[in-house]
Amino acid sequence: MKKLENKVAVITGANSGIGLATAKSYLKEGAKVVLAGRRQEALEDVAKELEGDFITVRADVANIEDNQNLIKQAVDKYGKIDILFLNAGIAPPTPTTDVSEEHYNELFNINVKGPVFTVKEALPHINDGGSILFNNSIATQKGFDGLGVYSATKGALRAYQRVLTSEVKSRKIRVNAVAPGPIATPLYGKMGLPEETVTEMGNNFAQLVPLGRFGTSEEVAKAALFLASEDASYINGVELEVDGGLSQI
Repeated sequence: MKKLENKVAVITGANSGIGLATAKSYLKEGAKVVLAGRRQEALEDVAKELEGDFITVRADVANIEDNQNLIKQAVDKYGKIDILFLNAGIAPPTPTTDVSEEHYNELFNINVKGPVFTVKEALPHINDGGSILFNNSIATQKGFDGLGVYSATKGALRAYQRVLTSEVKSRKIRVNAVAPGPIATPLYGKMGLPEETVTEMGNNFAQLVPLGRFGTSEEVAKAALFLASEDASYINGVELEVDGGLSQI
C-alpha cells in the first residue's frame, strides 16, 4: 500500500520548487492533491506534467478570500483534508537600512498571515489524526545579512506552530515543519538580483554547508512526505532541518 493512499493533501505555493516536488511525491504515494499558486499560467503548465488525482486552484495566500476559496474548492472536490502543507513564501533580501513598509508588509502578509488564515479556514475540514506541515527556514537559527524581515517572519511562524500543536492535540492532528537550508529552487531567481549576484550567493552558501552543495527540492519533498505519513506517527511539534548540516555548525 502506498504511504498516502486516498489521503487528501492541500499544498500552497505548489506551482514550482519545493511545493511542486512535494505534490509530485504525494501523488506518487497515492494522495489526492490540491495544488495552489498565485500564477494561473504556471499552474496550467505544471498540470500538464502531473499524473494522478489532483486539481489546481489559483490562490494568493496573502488574500484571505483566496484562502477561503482554496479550502472550499478542496472540500467541494474531495470532501475532507488529511494533509495541509503551508509551503508558499518569499524571501527578497533587503538590508535593514533599506527596509520599507511595503517590504515588511509583503513578507508578513505572505509568510505569516497567509499560513495562519489558511489553517483557520482548513481546520474545520481536516480529519482528526491529520497532519499540518509548514515550510520554515534555518534563517531563524543563523544570521544571514539582508534577511532580517524574512527571518522575523519565519520566527513568528515557528512560534505560532508551537501554540497550534497544543491547540489541536485533542484531535490528534500533528503539526510539524521542514526547515530548508540553501535549496536550488526558483526562489533564488525571483530575488530581483542580477544572475551573477545570485550565482555568487549560491556559491558562498554552498561553501558554508558541511555537505558542500545546495540541496534539491526533491530532498525537501522526501522530508515533507515522511512528516505527513504514518512513518512519522509519533513525531509532533518538530522542525526538521533539511540543510546539509548548515544549522549545526
